[in-house]
Amino acid sequence: MHMTLYLALDNEGSVSRAADPADLMACNCAALRKAARRVSLLYDRHLASSGLTIGQYAILAEIAGWSEGEAPTLSALAQALVMDRTALSHTLKPLERDGLIRLESDQRDRRARLVSLTMLGRERASVARSCWVEAQAHFSKTFGGDQAIALQALLRIVADVDFGEIRQ
Repeated sequence: MHMTLYLALDNEGSVSRAADPADLMACNCAALRKAARRVSLLYDRHLASSGLTIGQYAILAEIAGWSEGEAPTLSALAQALVMDRTALSHTLKPLERDGLIRLESDQRDRRARLVSLTMLGRERASVARSCWVEAQAHFSKTFGGDQAIALQALLRIVADVDFGEIRQ
């Protein structure tokens, strides 16, 4: 059995063992997913009283961020959220069922579907926003304010990088 040991230099110039790149613990995707699940649990706990999950709130907040009177198409919303259109459609069903969003055909292009918030959706998003602010404060206090800012900057870079995936 052949095993390669990878070594790295720390800030003081000392040699330390680094993870094998094939090691699951060194997998960037696995680390991001674990961190995302941990942080999502925190936000979901804070948002529970609003009746929304952090994923649902993120969708409502994204829709609300579009210009007044200009609803995004399903495709534009999926792209803004970095989601697959099919997954987004699935995620929107409970929001539509609960009367928080409205899906309708675009008058300019009947093939496109527009997504807009209902009055109830705006109210629920407003309630959830105060819960979200509490979650943000909890995260920053626990993780460290400067580290939270640095993390967010890094994650924006990661989200904007074109890894060569197929776009819809």
